[in-house]
Amino acid sequence: MKNELALTIANTIINGFERHVALFTEITQSARERFQQCQWNEVHRSARARTNFYDDRVTESFNAIKTEFNISDLDNALWQEIKTVYSDLLSNHKQPELAETFYNSVFCHLFERKYYHNDYIFVESTAHRLDEKDIPKIYTSYQPQALGLKKTICDIMNSHRTVIPFEDLDSDVDALINAFRRKAHKTRVKVEDLQFDILNFTFYRNKGAYLIGRVLSPAGETPFIVAVLNNEKGGLYIDALLTTSESMAVVFGFARAYFFVDCQHPYALINFLQGLMPHKTKADLYSAIGFHKQGKTQFYRDFLNHLDSSDDQFELAAGIKGMVMSVFTLPSYPYVFKIIKDKFSPSKNMTKKDVKGKYRLVKLHDRVGRMADTMEYSEVAFPKARFNDELLAELQKVASSIIRYEGEGADELMIIEHLYIERRMVPLNLYLMDALKNKAQEKIDQAMFGYGEAIKQLISADIFPGDMLLKNFGVTRHGRVIFYDYDEITYMNEVNFRVKPKAVTEEQMYAAEPWYSVLPGDMFPEELATFALANPSYLKAFKVHHEDLLTASYWQQCQKDVADGIYKDVFPYPVKYRFCHQELIEKTTNTSNQQS
Repeated sequence: MKNELALTIANTIINGFERHVALFTEITQSARERFQQCQWNEVHRSARARTNFYDDRVTESFNAIKTEFNISDLDNALWQEIKTVYSDLLSNHKQPELAETFYNSVFCHLFERKYYHNDYIFVESTAHRLDEKDIPKIYTSYQPQALGLKKTICDIMNSHRTVIPFEDLDSDVDALINAFRRKAHKTRVKVEDLQFDILNFTFYRNKGAYLIGRVLSPAGETPFIVAVLNNEKGGLYIDALLTTSESMAVVFGFARAYFFVDCQHPYALINFLQGLMPHKTKADLYSAIGFHKQGKTQFYRDFLNHLDSSDDQFELAAGIKGMVMSVFTLPSYPYVFKIIKDKFSPSKNMTKKDVKGKYRLVKLHDRVGRMADTMEYSEVAFPKARFNDELLAELQKVASSIIRYEGEGADELMIIEHLYIERRMVPLNLYLMDALKNKAQEKIDQAMFGYGEAIKQLISADIFPGDMLLKNFGVTRHGRVIFYDYDEITYMNEVNFRVKPKAVTEEQMYAAEPWYSVLPGDMFPEELATFALANPSYLKAFKVHHEDLLTASYWQQCQKDVADGIYKDVFPYPVKYRFCHQELIEKTTNTSNQQS
């Protein structure tokens, strides 16, 4: 009887997972049509909807098990058997590691944290792996020797295009070949010595479509991404070529929206992508292709392994302490752990629920490469011995309601009821202070350019950052400026951008408080110069490219554009990589040469 029950419950969970896969695949496959038809608003709606799919299916499975089988307390023998049966069901599954994670999620909804160990859930994956030679081949290899280089690349591009033709594929491919030769020295060999390995599916995100692959030659391997855009007039065009792991990693960055890519063998895809971008973890890549729950699972496994192989202690993160969140980090691990305080500073008129809502908004929104993605966890256990006294005291002081302890002695654990984890960055205020101290003006200039660009790209995507102090932005290892303080973000239509009234009388000039009325939602852009950019060096560098951000008219126009459904293009690569930019440079150079 118990065997039958174990099989029935295991099948209930796997059926819930298969329903998730079917819906996930359906909305992912439709990305091609949205790209063809330039349905950019629908692109954003689909991305939000897909992010919710997983939790919806887990809830359905949880409810089914709870009601149909009257499950309340954990039956030790039964659930060990369910796990064994479930594992057997995955022996020939295309996505066993994802199915294991789904099982874990359902189990964790049913039972308490004390049961979260390998007897009952897949803390360690047991997914049956095929031999390397049997892993499905998810790419196609092309040898240009027979057809010639240009014809081969034309065939590759046409095999990936939609029903819409390229506007001028001949010119695009010429530009692509020139870019390869110019940027990727390992491709400067005889045509007969080249091989292209191209992934069999296109990656869609926002307004872009991306072909990904590698070039093999006797000189070595060159990873690449070809970016394709829709001209919105019935034609496609190649916009850019990226040929380094670093530039590709930015496209797959943690501040980007998730890709839509129709691959039924994600494990094979992750292996291929990691070969192109070795600094990206499997957790990073699973999240990037839309499997963010698998990214969480993989991250946690990696984190546990790191704890076992390290001995440094957690400490408070660098920077100014937050008024809503307390942040700590492990120096040897490039992430921060953020918990919501029990009480906020008086100026923060919000609740814990409000804060969680803001973080959820960011998860569902297009992050345009300027807002850090976060992983949300519940009931996380940390070895207490790895926390120094200062940090323990701080966490106990500000968030005692969500902290408890289990065990004793060297095995004592600190359990945090709820937290967020995100990539560690250098706080922008500290980055600038260091640059100022070392008289590194170029760093200041670049950081201020990035700060302004981050704000502009956020507001063009219908996100008003709220608190734009430098401490709320960070600098990544790639030098990008990212916003990471979300408790005051809101949509653009909820803000009233005003010109600050000019003081006329002496009393108004020297008033300690604003002498004019200020309503909730009012924002005076010119005050950025006073509150965020008080240092003259920062303000001067900022004004070179972003003086318009200090005017109410700029913000009002952006607000109108968003209301009218006009979204500015935000590219996940520098403007200098765009072919249209290269053509402009070449034309300018040719004109100058003719004039001289």
